[in-house]
Amino acid sequence: MGTVISLTMPVGMAAEGQPRLDELSAATAVVERLFRELDETFSLYRPDSEASRLARGELTLRTASAQMRERYAEAHEWRLRTEGAFTPERPDGVLDLSGLVKGHAIREAGTSLLALGRRDWCLNAGGDVLVSGSPRPGSTEPWKAGIVDPADRRTLITGYALGAGGQHAALATSGSAERGEHIWRLGGGTEFVQVTVAAADIVTADVLTTAIVSGGTPMLNLAADTWDVAVLAIRADGSMLATPAFRHA
Repeated sequence: MGTVISLTMPVGMAAEGQPRLDELSAATAVVERLFRELDETFSLYRPDSEASRLARGELTLRTASAQMRERYAEAHEWRLRTEGAFTPERPDGVLDLSGLVKGHAIREAGTSLLALGRRDWCLNAGGDVLVSGSPRPGSTEPWKAGIVDPADRRTLITGYALGAGGQHAALATSGSAERGEHIWRLGGGTEFVQVTVAAADIVTADVLTTAIVSGGTPMLNLAADTWDVAVLAIRADGSMLATPAFRHA
């Protein structure tokens, strides 16, 4: 998916006092396999992927895999819910589910980690974060996610507490500061250069960041009124808009 994926877990201690690295290795292998398989299906940068075959007209959605049709249906539902600010098609009409697939991959990886019996972890895929439990198992200490300054990627603007019984376990960030203009904006607007959304689940956070970058303040207002989220949006001049939930985090 063209991004760096990291998994942080507090692990048990072996008899010799060394970390149980076998536990971490097993969890990492599951996450790696899941992301690799989804990339092989949905990446438009891989000429042999199902998504690329759809883009070339060699397949239609009717003949595509169940997995592809399910993700398209989910993306189409988000298009309706965001009043078109989020869309599964590029301006040239090519189906592009990249705005949803990374969040879906993180969601599936989290489900797999829980199925392995891992309750305390932090999964970060290109700055989109999903957590479970606490960095100190059994405590109420939250995980801390940092939010970078779009004008200086070495600087953090603020942080946000995730997990440990809090209302939000996921945080996603979208914008043009790091990857350039890659989001199709409604009306050609360029109001926000970076948007961060915290939500209970990673797909909601990931989709809404894209939708708000695309739709500007009207979409930010819709998101704040419709979903239980916290939003921080940064304009090109450095000014910010933050919902009450984000300001009080």
